[in-house]
Amino acid sequence: MKFDLAVTVREQSGKGIARQLRRSGKIPAVLYGQGECVLLTVNPDELVKILKAQAGSTVLVSLTVDGAKTKASRTALLRDYQVDPITGSVLHADLFEISMDKPIRVKVPVHVTGGIPVGVKEGGVLHNNARELHIECLPAVLPDQIDVDASSLGISQGIHLKDVARREGIRFLDDEDLMIVSVAAPISDAKLEALLTGGAGAAASEPEVVAKGKEAGEGGEPAKAGAAAAGDAKGGDKKAAGKDAPKAEKKEPEKKK
Repeated sequence: MKFDLAVTVREQSGKGIARQLRRSGKIPAVLYGQGECVLLTVNPDELVKILKAQAGSTVLVSLTVDGAKTKASRTALLRDYQVDPITGSVLHADLFEISMDKPIRVKVPVHVTGGIPVGVKEGGVLHNNARELHIECLPAVLPDQIDVDASSLGISQGIHLKDVARREGIRFLDDEDLMIVSVAAPISDAKLEALLTGGAGAAASEPEVVAKGKEAGEGGEPAKAGAAAAGDAKGGDKKAAGKDAPKAEKKEPEKKK
């Protein structure tokens, strides 16, 4: 899919210039590739339209560059963009210029087709193991997505990259054994309950281990040592009490008159 975008060359850079552009309703952008780096000004509304229509790095953008010294029309990929975490507005964009006669390497999203798989209808769980695939192709044959039909998958079955139908002019760069989509067996209620209560059971078993350790100590040497230590402590307390206790005053016998 290809989009048109009008941009303007800017001479200045820096945080201050970027803030001024945003206050005036524009955002800064940079065009990389083909041996040069061009600073641009972009209308954020036009960029948002492209982002909403097509996500990922498969967007081909036909640029009309106002103020360009050499080429006024260029083709680029929308490589990256920054968004304000609070307002959600686009703050910056990075574009990468490409040549239509040279192959490019991009990541293309995977789109699972065919409706609900057979295994899911039987109670299985669908897993999207790979959401993007790395491909190499000419810009003219760049697909928007890779369709994978998972309708016939049963429980414990999956589709690997080597099972995906090849398209002319597109080369996959990922491992052939990469799992793209699969249907896992359902978890039984007993196993699910065991997983959910496993942490609580482990926590409850801890005091029991401590109690057993005490019982073992009562019948063996550790208990004796503990009793001796307790006796020493009591003896020490008595000695300390005898030492620190005030002496009783001696009363002198009364003299008979």
